[in-house]
Amino acid sequence: MFGRRLTWIAWPAFLVAGVLEVMVFAVLDPETLTLLGRQVDWSRYTVYSVTFLIFWCMFMLCSAITLQLAYPPTQVNARLHHPNLPE
Repeated sequence: MFGRRLTWIAWPAFLVAGVLEVMVFAVLDPETLTLLGRQVDWSRYTVYSVTFLIFWCMFMLCSAITLQLAYPPTQVNARLHHPNLPE
């Protein structure tokens, strides 16, 4: 069941992170970015990769929170008191 939940979390987050990456870099040029007032001297592909991973992690966090909130309270409480119950 863990693999299925991980798929529910990671796959939609991957798709949305890809769409957001395209939208952000359609407007911004990675070579003109500044961080804390200093020019970022990373390559274009490094900026794309790092921002994609940041977007993906943030959307996975959102998906995980949404999935956790979708469980009924009785099921969450039952797993807290009996952690060995199947999901």
